[in-house]
Amino acid sequence: MNLSIQLASRTPSGLLRLANPVMAASGTFGYGTEYAGLVDMGRLGAIVSKGITLKPRPGNPQPRLAETPSGLLNSIGLENIGVEALIREKAPLWAEWPIPVIVNIAGESIEEYAELAQRLDGVPGVSGIEANISCPNVRAGGMAFGTNPGAAAAVTEAVRTRTRLPVIVKLTPNVTDIVEIARAVEGAGADAITIANTFRGMAIDTLKRRPVLGNTFGGLSGPAIKPLALALVYRAYGAVKVPIIGCGGIASANDALEFLMAGASALQVGTSTFTDPRTMADIVEGLERFMEREGISDIREIVGAAHGQ
Repeated sequence: MNLSIQLASRTPSGLLRLANPVMAASGTFGYGTEYAGLVDMGRLGAIVSKGITLKPRPGNPQPRLAETPSGLLNSIGLENIGVEALIREKAPLWAEWPIPVIVNIAGESIEEYAELAQRLDGVPGVSGIEANISCPNVRAGGMAFGTNPGAAAAVTEAVRTRTRLPVIVKLTPNVTDIVEIARAVEGAGADAITIANTFRGMAIDTLKRRPVLGNTFGGLSGPAIKPLALALVYRAYGAVKVPIIGCGGIASANDALEFLMAGASALQVGTSTFTDPRTMADIVEGLERFMEREGISDIREIVGAAHGQ
């Protein structure tokens, strides 16, 4: 039984191999160190760090979280320690871990994305880069790059030319045509694409008569968005040749199977880890049971299966 996958890089030195397709999504797993005592890291395919910027960021004003029916609104605002502290404090720990760690990067300009990629290139413990062009919780950069094919391609090209690491681009669902954006970043050099980040939303406190979140808007994640994210993966599959990483409301092995059959080669699990840190390990075990029951020898056999022949 083979659960391993590879996210193909355009350079042999940047090939990223995962023991299984289940990854921790950016923003919900911290730097991984926060979960080290709760999760068997060796059971995961990879970890994606929380979003990192050139300089430390304090994030958005409180409140930053609001529960919704079957979902969670967050407006963290890319709070992080900055790239230099990450290289100094976190990367040495990652270098000792048995799984790849992918660093999610965010910038307010194309130049900032490029500089982040260059600084992370060759750092022991960093196995790949996920360019976040889709965060709905910051006023500059973020989703602004991900809603325009030209801007999305420009960021991707800038990152690609400054690193030998595998480059994944995380797309926003808040667009008219996900296929157009996916093709743009593929053409600019992305090795893989993540579909998708959170959906922009808000909540209102009817007693206070004002938005619940300190930043007014936030990103909606959790089971509520699974059907929407699944449809985006299904649409993008076949339109691009690079691997797709499915993300959005995955909380069980059956959810993971749906994304794989829709066309995802790998998966990112996020919000569900807040309710149960074991979710990702449970999903891996569930995939193994499904493959054994169905007589499937290689997980890649079911990627895109829902599209038929």
